[in-house]
Amino acid sequence: MSRVRVMIWAVDPADAPGAVEAAYHEISSQLVGTPGLLGNQLMRSAHDPSRFVVVSEWAGMAEFVAWERDASHKPTTSPLRPLQDPDRRPVIYEQVAAYGETGALAEAGR
Repeated sequence: MSRVRVMIWAVDPADAPGAVEAAYHEISSQLVGTPGLLGNQLMRSAHDPSRFVVVSEWAGMAEFVAWERDASHKPTTSPLRPLQDPDRRPVIYEQVAAYGETGALAEAGR
């Protein structure tokens, strides 16, 4: 089984700085304990502090899809929806290989 990373881009409105970070914390606190969710991060652009990406890591595609299809998915993530960057669609990537501090890690699915 290969890990999955989901990336969602968001933008702080000019009249509401901090909106993305507030939405991120609200959503993330509700997702604690979600089966298959290994964690998530809020990353801010070093070049434009109004732009962000949320990166979540899942144990596998099956776990992510199960959560996405769950009835609680849309209400839980709704605070971030109006802040999503209209120029960037969310993306999903499956891990195929990885390296750590000591070298290559076991390759996913092999």
